[in-house]
Amino acid sequence: MEKLLRKCQIRNQLVRECMAECLGVYVLILFGCGSAAQVTTSHEKNGHYLSINLGFAFGVTFGIFVSRGVSGAHLNPAVSLSLCVLGRHPWTKLPFYVFFQVVGAFLAAATVGLQYYDAIQAYGGGELTVTGPTATAGIFSTYPADYLSTWGGVVDQVIGTAALLLCVLALGDQRNTSLPDGLQPVLVGALVMVIGVAMGSNCGYALNPARDFGPRLFTYIAGWGADVFSAGGGWWWVPIVAPCVGALLGTLIYELMVEVHHPPIVESQTSSQEAKNGVELEGVEPDGEKPTEVKS
Repeated sequence: MEKLLRKCQIRNQLVRECMAECLGVYVLILFGCGSAAQVTTSHEKNGHYLSINLGFAFGVTFGIFVSRGVSGAHLNPAVSLSLCVLGRHPWTKLPFYVFFQVVGAFLAAATVGLQYYDAIQAYGGGELTVTGPTATAGIFSTYPADYLSTWGGVVDQVIGTAALLLCVLALGDQRNTSLPDGLQPVLVGALVMVIGVAMGSNCGYALNPARDFGPRLFTYIAGWGADVFSAGGGWWWVPIVAPCVGALLGTLIYELMVEVHHPPIVESQTSSQEAKNGVELEGVEPDGEKPTEVKS
């Protein structure tokens, strides 16, 4: 087995990162949409809205654990875009990351669709519908509430994703608050849950273009048809565009209000070096002992 696995080893760094992103998003959507499928098809007998929030929260947490050591666990094109703007991720890798994030979401939605095929058919009376009392397309992608306008949906997604990026950057800012390495994925999952609890009723808090478009593409192919793109007044583009705008806004807010004001690292390093040199010039080692005299 070990020899077989070695033959399967991929050494190209970009390919490894893309595969990790794909698998991380797969885990996210598998648990998130899986929880939505269970709640919906059981008529809320096997869970409620909070169950879906928990499914996505823990899906994000374990998706990060799966991929962070290889790709950094972006799991979201809006996150990748923001990191590129900050100069922390190469622009040349962005299209590859986005593509594989969408692929991971598509494959996870297909897995959930296969796993819950009988339940979805029973719930919908043998029909795959996008709207109405027995709609099942919402298991996979987000759709606006009846009262929500397109502009209202854009605002909702911009605010939600801005909050996501603002807090994600804060969690990763070691110069703000130093966190144990293993705690960060858990807190990001908690962040996703609290956004769902606080901002999920309008349109399902997609916050992630890949999370929404990949499963939507699956439902289009799997039998729900073109209604998945026309429902909600052509809603499908909002969870793609608005999260990107919101991510950039949240990034800008955190950078301008917190991170840019940290004292430069160079100054503290220079001061430390100057102090060290001053001690040595006095003939005393940094540990307080005089240097040993060398005799010829």
